[in-house]
Amino acid sequence: MPNPWDAEAAFFDEQPDHGLKDPAVRQAWADLLLPLMPGAGSKVVDLGCGTGSLSLLLAEAGHDVCGVDSSTAMLDVAREKARGTVDFRLGDAVDPPCSPGSYDVVLGRHVLWAMADPGAALEKWVRLLNPHGRLVLVEGRWFTGAGLTRDACLALVKAHRDDAEVWTLDDPALWGKEIDDDRYLITS
Repeated sequence: MPNPWDAEAAFFDEQPDHGLKDPAVRQAWADLLLPLMPGAGSKVVDLGCGTGSLSLLLAEAGHDVCGVDSSTAMLDVAREKARGTVDFRLGDAVDPPCSPGSYDVVLGRHVLWAMADPGAALEKWVRLLNPHGRLVLVEGRWFTGAGLTRDACLALVKAHRDDAEVWTLDDPALWGKEIDDDRYLITS
């Protein structure tokens, strides 16, 4: 059965927040994510990395990044962009092909909401973290009705982690346009 995301790969990066081609959008994501990394050379896994834009952004900042996606076509685009600077792996973000306890950061952007059982996925993601590791989730509840409310996502995180902090992501610089839905970041 073909992966439905394969058909998206050719034009996925045309969305400003996907491809990060606009320098202002790219800088907004750098300004948001880089301070959340625990230190120089952090080991990061980007789950559901798509075409690898965030993986590459973090690798260019000196982090050791592994990107995981289930779409071969998305990973082909990611590998072309990263040119060997990121370890991209074909796999399911629900159960990524990564060693437990080996990452400083687990990053997921607009992935958890798409899981059939986000709680089970999150439980596996938390296991990937080392004892001082950080979970970084960018999620939302979009104008279409799809997504996770911030309260639902926060409850999922708190079922597996003692602490969590939520930030609203309504800055148009992140998205390349004004938004009117609920987009947020949770760290734990």
